[in-house]
Amino acid sequence: MSELNILNNTVFGFDARGVAKRFRHAAIFGALESLTDGETMRFINDHDPLPLLDQIQHRYGSQIGFAYVAREPGNIVIDFKIQLNAQQPAEEAPKQSGGGCGGGGGGCGCSGG
Repeated sequence: MSELNILNNTVFGFDARGVAKRFRHAAIFGALESLTDGETMRFINDHDPLPLLDQIQHRYGSQIGFAYVAREPGNIVIDFKIQLNAQQPAEEAPKQSGGGCGGGGGGCGCSGG
């Protein structure tokens, strides 16, 4: 992960395009779990990782919030923010039909579950 400082908030970059498909979700979970309250991971990918967003929501609930920074074909950027004291529910992941993330010439290879 690379580190940025945006408005006094630490933002760590995570470019999923450089991670082997079979390790991608585990690497993302590991990166998220290494962050502390208030830190953000800026996730970059070539396709919209809808099953991953659903997995994060089910695994962490409102402790990890997310917001799209860019959502264009071939350019997905999502900020995941650690918010351990959050009271409101996390943003619901957009729904997708089918099993995997798809997109981007083969997708991430996840099973969608």
